[in-house]
Amino acid sequence: MKKLLLFFLLLLQTILQSQTVLNSSSLNLNNPLQYGQLLNVEDAKTQDIYVFASDNKSLNILKYNKFLFLTNQFKDTIRTEKNRALVGYSLAEDGNPTLYWDSDNHKNIRIAKYNLETKTSNVLNFDFPANTGNIITSFQKNNTFYILSKEKDQEHLLLFEFRDGKCEIKMFDFSTLNFENEKGQRLSFSALIQYHYPIEKIDSDDFSPLEKTEKKSKMYVLDDQIILTLDYNTKRTQVLDLNLKTNSVTEKFFDTPVTQNPSKTTNSFYLEKKIFQISTNSDEFLFSIKDFESGKSLKNISLTKNDTISFRNSPLFMQINREKPQKLKTTAKFLKQLSTVNAALSAFKNKHYTFITFGGYVSYQSVSNFSYDFDQTASKMVFFDSLLNSDFEFEKNNQTGPLAIDNLYYFMGKTKNIYLENILKLKDFYILGYYDLGTKSYTMRKFTDGFIDESIGNPIINRAIFTKSIPVERK
Repeated sequence: MKKLLLFFLLLLQTILQSQTVLNSSSLNLNNPLQYGQLLNVEDAKTQDIYVFASDNKSLNILKYNKFLFLTNQFKDTIRTEKNRALVGYSLAEDGNPTLYWDSDNHKNIRIAKYNLETKTSNVLNFDFPANTGNIITSFQKNNTFYILSKEKDQEHLLLFEFRDGKCEIKMFDFSTLNFENEKGQRLSFSALIQYHYPIEKIDSDDFSPLEKTEKKSKMYVLDDQIILTLDYNTKRTQVLDLNLKTNSVTEKFFDTPVTQNPSKTTNSFYLEKKIFQISTNSDEFLFSIKDFESGKSLKNISLTKNDTISFRNSPLFMQINREKPQKLKTTAKFLKQLSTVNAALSAFKNKHYTFITFGGYVSYQSVSNFSYDFDQTASKMVFFDSLLNSDFEFEKNNQTGPLAIDNLYYFMGKTKNIYLENILKLKDFYILGYYDLGTKSYTMRKFTDGFIDESIGNPIINRAIFTKSIPVERK
């Protein structure tokens, strides 16, 4: 019992050392659990930090300099933005913010421009054109707000670029491209992304869980381009490179690793001009890394169910419904379970290493024990972790410690009164911004990699199950 108590005391010291309170400001929101919305953002040019926090009555703007000292604040009344979702922001050259408030039907946006010096605001109205189809996603890049949608009845994507109260519409044409599955059956681009394989946006600066990366259509936003990777054909990864300056679309193909058994499941992941690909079935596991520009193969791994996975840096795991993961003892058992899910991999790079999670994920509706209503969602994930150095060589049992994002989510899972949380990744650390319901304040905490005493061991089994796009439940 004393040893167990000592372990948890050391673990607590580890987490506390990895996080620091940067700032805490009084902030009284009206019924934040029902009406609260919050954005925590960085000015890409000045590194100033902005906090936008609202309820059903008012909007609070807090501005901090790059050293996290509060330099300006403004409280404005919510008027035409009431009952709307705060979906994004843009920042002008003078540092004044513009916020974007979406309607329930996604056909209209209120554009609210705020002047922090005069403490005034001006609200504009933007109606999406009639040819705008389904909204795919929205994102921020270089202080600009973007919305990506499918154009109605056309093989086009429309990109709405919002800046300084103005909107520029960019159109990307896919009508001349061919989309075929491994059987040679042709698909339209519209059917591909709307009905079969909806696009999943991946944040390359953060770790993405397998439940996101198992999607067959993925999108990566870079400085002047958008990369779309399509893995609906098990023979190859089709890549569409969208140039944001010229509105051109460039097509590339990367053959997937070839298995002896033609029955396989495949997927890919893009990271820093590299394409990571896997091909798996119940008998084989193949992995390759290719250079995005030249297509040159940089690394290849091939093994069978009788081989040992020597490059893994964690046990082989299977997890059902987010319960405690079960260890799988052999490669054969791992591949058997992997063949029952959608293959996936995820890669994340810090200063020294590329962290890779191999495996697969599937979610489905399950029948209730008491009725035939399909009202329960079940999931299954199979995975293991590996570590690549800068020479694309696997490193075994390297004690790198938990990542900053791991420490952040662990803190969130163990701490009460955290609401409206927002995670901001800076150059060398993460900031967790949240509304503290107990103290009625907005708090920012800094999280870094590692822990104090590496002999303690990492309390997190691995990033695939610990790092998630949403926090764990807190009671």
